[in-house]
Amino acid sequence: MTSYDFAISGQHYLFDVQSFAHTILAAGGDAYSYALLDRTTQGVIDDVASGAAELGVIMQTSTTEDALNSALAEAGLAFHELAVSAPLVALPASHPFVNAKSLSLEQLADFPYVYFDQGPDAPVAFFEEALSEVPRAKKVACTDRASLTELIMAINGYTVTSGILVGITDGSALTTIPLETDIKLHLGYVTADNRELSVMGERFVSHLARSLDLYANR
Repeated sequence: MTSYDFAISGQHYLFDVQSFAHTILAAGGDAYSYALLDRTTQGVIDDVASGAAELGVIMQTSTTEDALNSALAEAGLAFHELAVSAPLVALPASHPFVNAKSLSLEQLADFPYVYFDQGPDAPVAFFEEALSEVPRAKKVACTDRASLTELIMAINGYTVTSGILVGITDGSALTTIPLETDIKLHLGYVTADNRELSVMGERFVSHLARSLDLYANR
């Protein structure tokens, strides 16, 4: 297993990238080995439990938090909430609903739904998109954040997201519109019960908290 000076593991959200960049830039140094790992939900759990990553960044929803917290506890991990946000629909500028004030899943039924693959045996609670349990006739899975954006644009599809793009360029191609639902997103990080955060870990969490406070429900 590769050992890093500092590593975080996260689901395929954008809001951890700038926080990670700020953290390693502030640390400086003439030589270092850092890692920002995009993983499935199970991958995040495994990385933090094994020590491959100091902490993990994940999203829970008000319907998945019980099952996900149970899985975290079984792995010796705990979730720390930083912000609560409302789910948004992300779609391209070419989409016929791009100027809608809000959207329901029923309105989107004829359009391809693009989502992050979690593996064949993953429970519904591990999916990164709110309301992932709702049946869709047209579904496209992918494993890469940039590919998801490109696919949505290419096939006039959509996904469900936090909408917190935080200045990352590959999010600027998509428009976000409020989703008509009572479901809430709980955004935060995961740590191991038996390990304290390092100075860099604390700095990262501080950056992440400020970023989420600024952009959640903006």
